[in-house]
Amino acid sequence: MVKIDNIELPDFPLLLAPMEDVSDPPFRALCKKQGADLMYTEFISSEGLIRDAQKSIQKLDIYDYERPIGIQIFGGDLEALRVSAEIVESRNPDLLDINYGCPVMKVVCKMAGAGILQDIPKMIKLTDAVVKGTKLPVTVKTRLGWDEDTKNIVDVAERLQDIGVKAISIHGRTRKQLYKGDADWTLIGEVKNNPRMHIPIFGNGDVDTPQKALEMRQRYGVDGIMIGRAAIGYPWIFREVKHYFATGELLPPPTLEERVQAARDHLNHAMAWKGTTLGILETRRHYTNYFRGLPNIKPYRMVLVTANNPQEIYDTLDQIAHNYANLTEEELV
Repeated sequence: MVKIDNIELPDFPLLLAPMEDVSDPPFRALCKKQGADLMYTEFISSEGLIRDAQKSIQKLDIYDYERPIGIQIFGGDLEALRVSAEIVESRNPDLLDINYGCPVMKVVCKMAGAGILQDIPKMIKLTDAVVKGTKLPVTVKTRLGWDEDTKNIVDVAERLQDIGVKAISIHGRTRKQLYKGDADWTLIGEVKNNPRMHIPIFGNGDVDTPQKALEMRQRYGVDGIMIGRAAIGYPWIFREVKHYFATGELLPPPTLEERVQAARDHLNHAMAWKGTTLGILETRRHYTNYFRGLPNIKPYRMVLVTANNPQEIYDTLDQIAHNYANLTEEELV
């Protein structure tokens, strides 16, 4: 068992990474169904929360079936973070996570996300204010450092633990790398195996197969793995990893019926959550991944990403289910 403060997780839990415009309630529901042990909301701007911005407020939506779940916030202003932590606490998540890893310029330029990696003393000060300002367990997601010359995560992790952070998720790249090159888990392993560390350490970066998940578990000894991009359009990655850990065998890929049903469930949940128009628009980005690899899928995909009528989308999904019903398992990989 892995414990984050008083939150009990299974041995070697699989975490769904917080991803902007991806890890919303409809997507999280699919990942939970396939075995994600701990999930996070999309990251939420602390400035947006204190301004009562509708987009930020809506991202606070969580549901009991998702538990345990964390709400993730970001920001570079101490008072905004402190107040937003109070707002988060009022929504009663299981934990509060601070994003110190997002590398996109619009976040970094405000000294938020991975931008704070340029000023570690400020990172510690901000985190300390959040920890002291909430009763929730506080966790952090971050990167190895700002660039190749500042990969100081071993020291940073100690300092975060010392001020009361209850778990740390580490992406194996610097901010300068963005998502390029291979994730380097060496320093993640050093953090985990540092005798001073006693809180859970979760590794993140490039885990897209059950075999890679097992390799990272065995080689670096982390407490669990956070999966991000590999889950987009493929929530089955969680069940595949768990099955492989338990049996040493690879599960067959999801059936065509499962893919179609996932797309249908995603759309239905999105429309129920945000209304028909927004639900249709926000589901479009997922269809390519649900049906990736199917031969001659482009005409169907074009309808899925342009149709504004739910029935037209349902009819197209039915056509996919019918016209691809005879594909072999190998053709579905």
